Amino acid sequence: MRRTRCLAVLGLLAPIAAFAAAALPPLPDTPKKPASDEYHGVKVTEDYRWLEDSADPVVKQWSAAQNTHARAYLDGLPGYAAVRARVDQLIRSNSIGYSVQVKRGGLLFAIKSDPKFQQAMLVTLASANDLKTERMLVDPNAMDTKGSIAIDWFAVSLDGRTVGVSLSKGGSEAGDLHLYDVATAKEIGEVIPHVQNGTAGGSMAFAPDGSGFWYTRYPRGAERPLDDAGFYQQVWYHKIGTDTEADSYELGRELPKIAEIALATKADGKWVLAEVKNGDGGEVAYYLRPTATDGKWTQVTTFADKVVNAAFGVDDAVYLVSRSGAPMGKVLRLPLGAAPKLADAKTIVPESKGAIQGVVPTASRLYVDDLLGGPSRVRIFDLKGKALGELPILPVSSADGFVRLDPKSDDILYQNGSYLRPPAWFRYDAKAKAALPTAMAVTSIADYSDCEVVRDFATSKDGTKVPLNIIKRKGTKLDGTNPTILYAYGGYGVSMTPGFSASRRVWLDHGGVYVVANIRGGGEYGDQWHLDGNLLKKQNDYDDFYACARWLIDHRYTSTAKLAIMGGSNGGLLMGAALTQHPETYRAVVSMVGVYDALRSELTTNGEFNVTEYGTVKDPAQFKALYGYSPLHRVVDGGKYPSILLTSGANDPRVDPWHSRKFCARLQAANTSSNPILLRTSDSSGHGIGSSLDEIIAERADVFAFLLHELEVPVDAKAGK
Repeated sequence: MRRTRCLAVLGLLAPIAAFAAAALPPLPDTPKKPASDEYHGVKVTEDYRWLEDSADPVVKQWSAAQNTHARAYLDGLPGYAAVRARVDQLIRSNSIGYSVQVKRGGLLFAIKSDPKFQQAMLVTLASANDLKTERMLVDPNAMDTKGSIAIDWFAVSLDGRTVGVSLSKGGSEAGDLHLYDVATAKEIGEVIPHVQNGTAGGSMAFAPDGSGFWYTRYPRGAERPLDDAGFYQQVWYHKIGTDTEADSYELGRELPKIAEIALATKADGKWVLAEVKNGDGGEVAYYLRPTATDGKWTQVTTFADKVVNAAFGVDDAVYLVSRSGAPMGKVLRLPLGAAPKLADAKTIVPESKGAIQGVVPTASRLYVDDLLGGPSRVRIFDLKGKALGELPILPVSSADGFVRLDPKSDDILYQNGSYLRPPAWFRYDAKAKAALPTAMAVTSIADYSDCEVVRDFATSKDGTKVPLNIIKRKGTKLDGTNPTILYAYGGYGVSMTPGFSASRRVWLDHGGVYVVANIRGGGEYGDQWHLDGNLLKKQNDYDDFYACARWLIDHRYTSTAKLAIMGGSNGGLLMGAALTQHPETYRAVVSMVGVYDALRSELTTNGEFNVTEYGTVKDPAQFKALYGYSPLHRVVDGGKYPSILLTSGANDPRVDPWHSRKFCARLQAANTSSNPILLRTSDSSGHGIGSSLDEIIAERADVFAFLLHELEVPVDAKAGK
C-alpha cells in the first residue's frame, strides 16, 4: 500500500499512518477468462465476464473477499472512528423534514423524514403551521425495525379518504401497492403486486368517487417471456373489493417496450392523464382519458412533439411545457374539450433565458419553475400570460415541491433551500405577494454561516462555458493546497440544483472545498444542454468535467495532489471516464453504483431503458462512441491510477453490481501505482433509493474518511464541535 508521511499533532489530530499490505486481508484470486464479441467488424475481448453471474457461488465469494478487504482498509484508517461519529452526529441531529405532496380532503399528505428512524414515513397534517396535527398514516419502521422496507411513492383519492402506497424491500424498488384508510390508518382491501419496478417505476391515479383506480402493471404469468417481466408497462383499472385478476386493461400494448408511465387525475375528477416516457432519454408523450366515458384514451402529444411536462389546471385546460422550437421551454394551454388535440394549444408563456422545468396552475395564476444554469427562479403569470413578478427565494438556491392549497385560491406551498441553508417550507400569499414561513423548516447543527458559494465558469474543450458552484469557508486562501472534492452527474437531463448537506460540513471543517459542476448532459440550460451531452455527444460531459478540474487547479483552489472527484450512477460512469482518460489529474476517486461496461450495459433490464440516453451497440456510430469512452475498455495495462473507492448495492435494480465487480478487477490487474483500489458492496441496499439511515451514514463516513486519508488531511477529532 501507499506510504504516507506521518503527522502527529498532540491530542487533536489523528496521524496519517502508512498501511502495511500484510495487515489487510488478501485480495481474492481473480483469474482471467477471455470472452470476445464482435461489433461492426471490431473484435472486443474482456477477461472478467465471469463476474457478471451474481448467483455463482464463486462470484459471491469473490465479492465477499473484496468487501472484507475494503472494510478492513476503511475501518483501519486513522481517524475513521472520529469521522464516523461526526457524520452520525451531523445527520441524526437534523430536525424532522417534510416533503409535502398534495392537499386533499382538507389535509396535507407528506413524507416525513425523522433522523431517529431508519425510513421515511407517510403522515397527514391539518396545517403547515401546526405540526401537532400530524398523524401517522404509514410507518415502514413499524413493519421492519432494520429499515429494509421503504415507501416508493403514494397517491391520494380526490376526497382524501384513501391512499395507495407502493412498498418495496432492501432497496430493490420492486413495490407492491397497498391501500390505507386515512381516517383509521388501517390497511384495507387487496394488495396489487408488482406495480413498481426499479427500472420503469410505477404509478396510480384514483377514479373520481374513489371506488377504483388506474395503475401501472407489468406482465404476469405467461403474458410475456420471463426476460420481459420488467418491460412492457401498461395501464390497468382495478375496482376496490374485487380480485386483481379481474382488472381491466386500458392502455399500453401499443407503447414501446421501454415505456415508463406516470398517472394523474384532475382535481375535479373529469380527466386522467398518462405521461409516457420512451425510456430515460427524455422523449415524452401524453395521453388523456375522460372519466365519464367508457375508457377511451386519446394520444394528445407524441415523442416528436417535445412536450416534456404537463399539469392540469383548475380551469378546463391542461398546461404543457413544450421544447418544440424552444429548447429552454415554453408553456402552452390546451383546452380540455370533447377531443383535445395539440393543434388547439396556445402559447401562454414564451421561451426565455430560464430553462422551464414545470408549471403549477392555480385559480388565476401560473407559477413557472425555471433553472438558471442550476439555481432556481420562479416566475408568476396570470392565465393569459401576463407577467406578475417572481417568488422571493434565496440566492443560488432551489425552489421545489409546489403544492396548490385550494382550487379557489392562488396561494401555494413551496420549499426553498440552498447549499448553505436547510430546506424550509413557505406559504406564498398571492394577494399580499408575500412568502410566509411555516413550521416545516429543517434545522441542523451543521452551521454554514462561515461559508460562501462562489459561482464561476470553466471553459470546455469546444469553448462551452460550464458553471461551477464552489462551496468554501470565507477567507480560504487560493494557494493550491486546499483538499477539494469535485462532484458532477451529467445525464438524462437531470440538473444539479443547490442542496443542503449536513454531512458535507465534515469536509469543510478539515479545510476542504466542495465543488458541484453543472456539466452538459443535465438540464440546467434546457433541452440543448442535455442533447449536447448524450448519445453521440456523451464525450462532451467528460470534456466539461476535465475542464472544471483544470480550472480549479489553474485558479489555485487546489492541485492534482489535493483533488478528489466523486459521482454516482451516471455520475459513476463519469468517474470511470474521468479516471481512465486523465488519471494523472486526480488524487482520489469515489465512484458509486456506476456504469462501467458501456457495451454490455444494455443487456441488463434497466440498461435497455438507458439506450435512448446512451445509445446502442447495434448502431455503428453509437457503438463507436460507446467504445470510445467505456471505462472498462479504456483501462490501460501498466497504468498508474489514483486511489479509488467503488461502491455498489447487491440489490441494485438500476445498475447491475457486476459493473463494479468487473471494473474493480480490471483496475486491480492493470494498476502499477501503490494506490488502493477498493470495492465496497452493501448486501442490504440497492441503488441508494430506499436505503436505511444506518446505511446512508455508514457510506458517507466511509467516503469522507477515505478521501481525507488519501489526500493526506489529518483528521481533527474536535473539528466542528
